[in-house]
Amino acid sequence: MTEHLAEVDFQENRRQVLYWRLLARLFDHEEQAALESSSVAVVTDVGLPRELLDQRTSVDSIVQRHPELAAEFDDLMVPAADPEDEADDEDEADDGGRDRAAEVRRAALVSKILLNVFSTGSGSVSAERLSRWQSDAGWLERALGCRPGGLTSGRHGVAGMPGGGSGSAAPDLSNLAPAIGSELGDLEADLVSRMRLREVLADPHLAARLTPSMSLVEQLLRDKGNLSGLALANAKALIRRYIDEVAEVLRTEVEKSSAGALDRSVPPKRVFRNLDLDRTVWKNLTNWSPEEERLYVDRLYYRHTARRTTPQRLIVVVDQSGSMTDSMVNCTILASIFAGLPKVDVHLIAYDTRAVDLTPWVSDPFEMLLRTNLGGGNDGPVAMAMARPKIAEPRGTCLVWISDFYEFDRSQPLFDAIREVYRSGVKFIPVGSVTSSGRQEVNPWFRERFKDLGTPVVSGHISKLVRELKTFLA
Repeated sequence: MTEHLAEVDFQENRRQVLYWRLLARLFDHEEQAALESSSVAVVTDVGLPRELLDQRTSVDSIVQRHPELAAEFDDLMVPAADPEDEADDEDEADDGGRDRAAEVRRAALVSKILLNVFSTGSGSVSAERLSRWQSDAGWLERALGCRPGGLTSGRHGVAGMPGGGSGSAAPDLSNLAPAIGSELGDLEADLVSRMRLREVLADPHLAARLTPSMSLVEQLLRDKGNLSGLALANAKALIRRYIDEVAEVLRTEVEKSSAGALDRSVPPKRVFRNLDLDRTVWKNLTNWSPEEERLYVDRLYYRHTARRTTPQRLIVVVDQSGSMTDSMVNCTILASIFAGLPKVDVHLIAYDTRAVDLTPWVSDPFEMLLRTNLGGGNDGPVAMAMARPKIAEPRGTCLVWISDFYEFDRSQPLFDAIREVYRSGVKFIPVGSVTSSGRQEVNPWFRERFKDLGTPVVSGHISKLVRELKTFLA
């Protein structure tokens, strides 16, 4: 028993050394010799490479040299599915069934990911450094049971749940994802702001190292007026790559919707691909000849494929002030996807202190984004003055208003106009923001009044807006 307790203390002390080193390096970039030498001894003793302790080495590099570690990083930090599981773990600890040595190994891997992601240092950032951080952030997401990009770019968010890692079931990170997703976004934004972006874009070799992300696209859109020539061309290429990636995910989500009820007033098209073979056989069973063992068919039956749809007008108004960049990018892409659906008439208006009608370019989100001017304040009544003339048939119109609704001295006029439009029969959907992480901030004054009006603010996750729109258009 004494030997067992000594072993437990030994392993626990080794695990604490690794975590104390992690905390020390997160809050103080200077190495502490005692912690460093002790950590090297621990990592080596559990059979892990010493590169785990070198922050300059990415997780990708380690996995390339030691492929067997890839599986250990996947789902490494997935939280326990049930509080009872943790109780079971404690029981196992009392019985000596807990693998303390494995916990030390896990602590080394966890420390590597957390240090590489959350200790970003200071000073200028190279394109290679940004790319390495994005890769390490992807490994953090995998460790949490998400696909790379799942917490920061919306790739899990569109579906509403994180994509699973190597485990059989995806963990429920609904509470954890917004906090970590926003934190990763802030870290990436800081790295991008410390990068000499114009110099990087002017060099094709350096520009090729950049991985498009929301933070990078935001910076490019803000700086596009100062770019020209090769730098501008590289910036546009990065923006288009990001748009195409997000559009692919959003398009899949939109296409999951029902296309509407079958319209049986339209006769089915009599072509072979619409032939209802089961029904045809069933209806002609009375023509079966036992002697000849043959079924004589005197009538063919076809499936209905035409669906009843009603022309709908979708008006999307997006606040393009500085805090709403994520929403602006997501909504221009979403509007272009809905514009491609049959019998849906989509209009898009962007505003800050002025409003601009982007409807002529609604089918091309890239062109729409290049025509935006991020930043400035809010003047919702200006946008409403542009939107109201577009409402021809109120009950066939959906008005989606995406903003944090911080209008300063224009709150009451905007709400009065929205209430009047809503009471005319327009389907009004207020959205706090449309972000990849689901984070949103909404003026409490507007939130309460929209709730009283019967149109509560939709959560900031884009998947919820997609569901609302699909319900209206079905």
